[in-house]
This record gives sequence, C-alpha cells and structure tokens, in this order.
Amino acid sequence: MADTTTHTVLEKENLRQTVADVLDVEVAELTDEAHFVTDLGVDSLMALEVMVVLEKKYGVKLGESELKEVTCLQKAYDLLDAKLAA
Repeated sequence: MADTTTHTVLEKENLRQTVADVLDVEVAELTDEAHFVTDLGVDSLMALEVMVVLEKKYGVKLGESELKEVTCLQKAYDLLDAKLAA
C-alpha cells in the first residue's frame, strides 16, 4: 500500500514569503538575519500570528520557550527544520 501521507517540505524561500506576508513586509526586507523586533518592528501579537500560521502550515506545535528563540528567519527555519525531522 502506498504512503499517501503528505509531508510539507520546508523550503526557505517559501518560509520567507509566508512570514513576509504575515508581517506585511517586503520579501527583500526579510533577510535571514533581519531581527524581527529591532529591524522589522514586530510586536508580540504579530510574532504570535506568525507562529500560528507556521504551526498550521507545517503541522508542528511550537512551545512558548521556542517562540522566544525565534528572532529572525534563520532561527525560524532551523526550529521548523528540527521539528519536521523529529
């Protein structure tokens, strides 16, 4: 029997586009190391919205302590990559 489970592939440019859309910023502004709070003006409500979207899109659960570690796109990517590999 074939495995029909769909696995969402983590692709950084797709992640960048998703996060840029949620934050309403230009994709070009969302560099790997752009700090969400200091560089992009993300507040806690926006950060929460990003996490909810990512949880739904990638089918993972992110804890509050993990949420605090996600300060830039690269860290979001690394966290999701680790969650999806588990």
